[in-house]
Amino acid sequence: MTCPLCSQDGDVLWFDAFCRVILVTDADFPGYCRVILNAHVKEMSDLPPADRQRLMDVVFAVEAAVREVVLPDKINLASLGNMVPHVHWHVIPRWADDPKFPDSIWSPARREATVRGLPSDLRARLAALL
Repeated sequence: MTCPLCSQDGDVLWFDAFCRVILVTDADFPGYCRVILNAHVKEMSDLPPADRQRLMDVVFAVEAAVREVVLPDKINLASLGNMVPHVHWHVIPRWADDPKFPDSIWSPARREATVRGLPSDLRARLAALL
C-alpha cells in the first residue's frame, strides 16, 4: 500500500530536506496546514531527540504564522496517525463560531459555516512568514 503522505505534494508553502508544510484546502478552516516529515516514520518517539525538536520547531513556526495571518480564536495541534501511520502534524485554526467548535474538526457540524473576511493573499502571507 502506498502512503498518501509520502506521495502527497499538495499546496506546499515551505519545504526542506527534512519536512514540508502543506496548506490544506478546507473552506471551514482557512489557514489549516499540515507539517509532514519527509521520512516515512510511524511515531515521534522513533525520531532522535534532535529531529523531534526540529519538527516541533517547524510546527510552532506554522502555528505562529497561522495565528498572525488568520487571527483565529484558538489553534489546535494534532498528531494522530491512526489512518496514515506517518509522522505529521495538523495545525488547525479554530473560531468559536466555526461549524464544529468546540468539537474536533472531524466531528459532525453543529452549525452552518461562517464566512470569514480573510486576506486574499492568505497563501502568500503564510508562505512569507515560513
